[in-house]
Amino acid sequence: MMNDLHSGKAVNIAIYRCALGFIFLALLLVSCDRKRFYEHYTIIDNGIWDTYDKVRFEVTITDTVARYHFYLNIRNDVNYPYANLFLFLKTIFPDGRIARDTIECTLAAPDGKWLGSGIGSVRFNRFLFQKNILFRKSGIYYFEFEQAMRVRKLKGIRDIGIRIEKNG
Repeated sequence: MMNDLHSGKAVNIAIYRCALGFIFLALLLVSCDRKRFYEHYTIIDNGIWDTYDKVRFEVTITDTVARYHFYLNIRNDVNYPYANLFLFLKTIFPDGRIARDTIECTLAAPDGKWLGSGIGSVRFNRFLFQKNILFRKSGIYYFEFEQAMRVRKLKGIRDIGIRIEKNG
């Protein structure tokens, strides 16, 4: 009788270990993202983005032959008071040149329904900013974002991120 109890425990432990191994493997496969070259987020303190607070990303590029897709990732809460988000982007190239862009991200449909995905009060949107771009110089690129919404303290933006994927 006692041996039956011990062998039952051994079977349960083996099943438990097997299940944990399966879960770990599944998570590993899901987390593998071969296209992603760079992805990073910056949290906006208290969900209030001051116009003076710039969000900066530093990306090292070594492959000047590959083509890339550049995405902007925005997380906002449902209390965000606008349907869109305007941003200024300053790109600083390895040779010191600077480019400036103005970007509009639509976060809600005309009927007020939030776009993107999410559960509860937070929504996630990924915007394709540039497709098939070529970084002509190797080195460090800086991407600096600033909110351009005509209010000094913009409420409702939780975090901002960029994602750069290798094409192919």
